[in-house]
Amino acid sequence: MSRYLLAQAYNNAWSDHRLLRACNTLSQAAFEDQSRTSFFPSIRYTLNHNLGVQRFYLDALWRDWRGEPPHPDYHTFFEPEEPYATCPPLWQAQRESNDSLIAYCSGLRDEVLDAVVAIDRGDHVQRDTRQRLLAHLFQHQVHHRGQVHAMLAGTPVAPPQLDEFYSAGEADLRAQDFAELGWTEQQVWP
Repeated sequence: MSRYLLAQAYNNAWSDHRLLRACNTLSQAAFEDQSRTSFFPSIRYTLNHNLGVQRFYLDALWRDWRGEPPHPDYHTFFEPEEPYATCPPLWQAQRESNDSLIAYCSGLRDEVLDAVVAIDRGDHVQRDTRQRLLAHLFQHQVHHRGQVHAMLAGTPVAPPQLDEFYSAGEADLRAQDFAELGWTEQQVWP
């Protein structure tokens, strides 16, 4: 299971790379257009939300790993709600967060996946296993990336393919992305 979670972390980073590369070619007006139909009203808001949630869970996971108590104020991860007004710095921050997620998952072994992580939610303390928190995080990210993908269809920028990560026969379709990310097929798929 730990190997699968690491593959999910790599997929998360690869998908963000492709999606944010496409979003980076949008005009600023299209990036922040509030009239889009989705859970959040703009591409900018949705991408900022995805990053904030990933940082929130990563903080909890890393704190637990280091034996530290939960962060005392989860609101700090979501204020302001849209810390990045433009795509380039958001893309860089997402890349850094994804690198942290890959590093975290690289250190996992199956025997530590059932350890319970505590997250202070303000009005209660959430307790879930590492495995469940990571599964939730990956599903959350896929959910909102899919919304951005759909919102891109209403812009001049074509939504990128996000399903060429797992099949061995599609390595050539991700080779440029892996090179840009500094990865090799052997590194991701040992």
